[in-house]
Amino acid sequence: MGHKKLIRFKAIGTFSNVLEEPKDVKGKWNEVFGNDNPITLELACGKGEYSVGLGREHKYRNFVGVDIKGNRIHAGAKIALNEPLPNVRFLRTQIGHIAEHFAEGEVSEIWIIFPDPFLRDSKAKNRLTHSRFLHFYQKIMKPGSVINLKTDSKELYDFTHESIAENNCTIVEDIVDIYGKGKAVGALAIQTFYEKMHLEDNRTIYYLAFTLPETEIALPERYQRNARPVERG
Repeated sequence: MGHKKLIRFKAIGTFSNVLEEPKDVKGKWNEVFGNDNPITLELACGKGEYSVGLGREHKYRNFVGVDIKGNRIHAGAKIALNEPLPNVRFLRTQIGHIAEHFAEGEVSEIWIIFPDPFLRDSKAKNRLTHSRFLHFYQKIMKPGSVINLKTDSKELYDFTHESIAENNCTIVEDIVDIYGKGKAVGALAIQTFYEKMHLEDNRTIYYLAFTLPETEIALPERYQRNARPVERG
């Protein structure tokens, strides 16, 4: 680990708004935030630009950025402390462990922003809209809650469509080229570091919003032996 990364990694251990693999917050996030406001997750949050941006816009909602890389979380967590944004927290854990940290119905919305698309077919299981992850999201989300995907990857966009159909999910909104169609408003107008780079390269940005079905999404049999999948944070 580089010197700067090591410094940032150690620093988050002192940040009051960062929880690292906590053992006692499941079902108690109202105590963490000190209120009963709805909770939104940003998965694979990186530097936490969306968690911070949403937290600024929605003071009466709570936001939790989730990532395994502590040195990445450092940037957003520091901003949230300095502004301050008491409705923004960060959770350092693997996304496959998410159901260990949130209770049934504790989460009201999920954002997945420019995640690694894992383009090789052999890595498809690590895509954050794969059935095995939808299975875990369903365990913690309120019925009818929306999952938002924003990506520059046509492959991930198409794969998510397939996953939605396979699991009887319902599409709420489907936009190809949010900037070209003038749809980059509200939450979709928040830009991450990587999104700005993608736009400079004239890449198309895709957006999908969908809800999970009322019926249970089964964990694919080949993953049942290991209920804690490993993915790159």
